[in-house]
Amino acid sequence: MNNKKIAVITGASSGIGAAAADALAGDGFHVVVAARRLDRVEEVARRNNGTAVQLDVTDDESVAAFAEEVAKLGRVDVLVNNAGGAHGLDTLREADLEDWQTMYDVNVLGVVRVTRALLPLIDVAEGLIINIGSMASFTAYPKGAGYNAAKFGLRALTRAFRLEEVGNPIRITQIDPGRAETEFSLVRFKGDADEAGKVYADKLNLTAADVAEAVRWVASLPAHVNIDTLNIMPRDQA
Repeated sequence: MNNKKIAVITGASSGIGAAAADALAGDGFHVVVAARRLDRVEEVARRNNGTAVQLDVTDDESVAAFAEEVAKLGRVDVLVNNAGGAHGLDTLREADLEDWQTMYDVNVLGVVRVTRALLPLIDVAEGLIINIGSMASFTAYPKGAGYNAAKFGLRALTRAFRLEEVGNPIRITQIDPGRAETEFSLVRFKGDADEAGKVYADKLNLTAADVAEAVRWVASLPAHVNIDTLNIMPRDQA
């Protein structure tokens, strides 16, 4: 690795996570890409000369094993907590509690598990944590309450953590993308490609690479600069 800086990206099997790995590798980082779909992250790692590790952010044992692998590299300069997602579009009356629990476990507790496990390595590097949120973290919408609650929770978590760590030489950022055409809606609609496609039809949409460029830019800044929050959306969304 020739003393390259280390960037760890969760949820890196596709979409924003995979694009962030490409962008950071292009900026000279050795990327550690992690997700449940090992075959997919292995492909991302191959094209970037990176390291692939299987990871389920909702599972304590998986996170512990992942942290052991990352610890072999000695430091983490950038952690991108990208693993997340929405499941369903339920009103509160119709709430599928299993889906809502999954959203909270991935979007909030998953970030806690991974960040806490890697903090000693981030401290060594005086590194940067980037949490990928959403416009849904501060703009509620009908049938979005389950995902809104999770992303609102992530926003509160990120802000409180920033305040807790303000005297320490690490940086904490939240990037909130708007409408980005990725596998996000396909997951939300449980594989229904027609319904997922309607979300993006006849609209301007961000690409995963657009959001990844924001990640790359935040990671490129001098160590004394902390971007607190960054909202990024297509021109026709406000």
